[in-house]
Amino acid sequence: MGSYGETRAGIWRYHAAMTETRDSFAALDHADPLQRFRAEFDLPPGVIYLDGNSLGALPHRTRERLRAVVDREWGEGLIRSWGDADWIGMPQRTGDKIARLIGAHPGEVVVTDSTSVDLFKALSLALQVDPARRLVVSDRNNFPTDLYVAESLIAHLGARHELALVDSGEAALEAFLASRGSEVAVVMNTHVNFTTARMYDMARATAAIHRVGAVALWDLSHSAGALPLDLAACDVDFAVGCGYKYLNGGPGAPAYLYVAKRFHHLRQPIAGWMGHASPFDFSGQYRAATGISRYLSGTPPVISMAALESSVDLMLEAPMAEMRRKSIALCDAFIALVEAKCPRLEVITPREGAVRGSHVSLRHPRSQDVMNALIARGVIGDCRPPDLLRFGFAPLYVRYIDVWDAVEALVQVV
Repeated sequence: MGSYGETRAGIWRYHAAMTETRDSFAALDHADPLQRFRAEFDLPPGVIYLDGNSLGALPHRTRERLRAVVDREWGEGLIRSWGDADWIGMPQRTGDKIARLIGAHPGEVVVTDSTSVDLFKALSLALQVDPARRLVVSDRNNFPTDLYVAESLIAHLGARHELALVDSGEAALEAFLASRGSEVAVVMNTHVNFTTARMYDMARATAAIHRVGAVALWDLSHSAGALPLDLAACDVDFAVGCGYKYLNGGPGAPAYLYVAKRFHHLRQPIAGWMGHASPFDFSGQYRAATGISRYLSGTPPVISMAALESSVDLMLEAPMAEMRRKSIALCDAFIALVEAKCPRLEVITPREGAVRGSHVSLRHPRSQDVMNALIARGVIGDCRPPDLLRFGFAPLYVRYIDVWDAVEALVQVV
């Protein structure tokens, strides 16, 4: 293991890919302080799963929790479980747990709806902060759905607002804000880019946004559960994120919405009975609940929310600093091995771990064929057209030997 340094600190930099062996990678797994967490997941034998950045693996405890919800709480408790099992409190309770993962205060996060719906809500709230401002600003390489939502909301509001797209990175954003900052209402960006895995400096970007009097909205879908976040320290205004990637909440898991307490007076754009101050009064007049609860709309999806809450409980047991160190090390090792053994593949992900999320993207003209061949060999990643291969490294269950074996399979295919 001589090519890695500071194993105790977990900051492992790969320097001699061609001289390493599978045994040296296995030794890293043996020393891994997170090794016990892999046994918490139901991973099929013979499969190397490197797609947790799209759909997280199934925790064993989630299966047990769902069995209890279906058999006991629903099957036996029936409608009484809204109170007896506190189904009614799940959106706020799970939101407070996610708040601990993303550095938010209690009462600032609620689990509800999908990421797209939550983004619609958050953008609507952001545009209420200073109605005189007209620009919604975003990275031109943002996740397409985020841009679709922004365009849809602008059209819904009568096109008084405009979506302005800027190049990726803090410098490009700051240059735009310097020239048109007085027009900007909100800057909406994804913290970790879904293709390149480049990560924004959240504190720097948010400070620049605030200097021109605008508000910051971050999509945390490719961040939360894989790397440390501190929304409070960064003074973030609004944020959204999905529950099915690194949070391992299951396919179609509900999303979460963060609204800083200073904005809890803003009007809910999709008023529904669960956001009412007294939902069971069935009043003919809407009266918004106080706090984060006012941003609920419809009935919580209890079964899927129970799956998410169970997984978040598991995430909270893992030290986030160790997760981040291992994530950087896994990606570093993968990049070094690919560049040493598969020079025909172009790495488009940043080499520097400090500005990288927890996945790596490679460019190949026949990416779909390559991924199909990898999957046939038991290595599961994904593709992004027209020519990208993506590999996600969820630090709770991906091992160092998985990195070695995945690159060996990639060598055979390419």
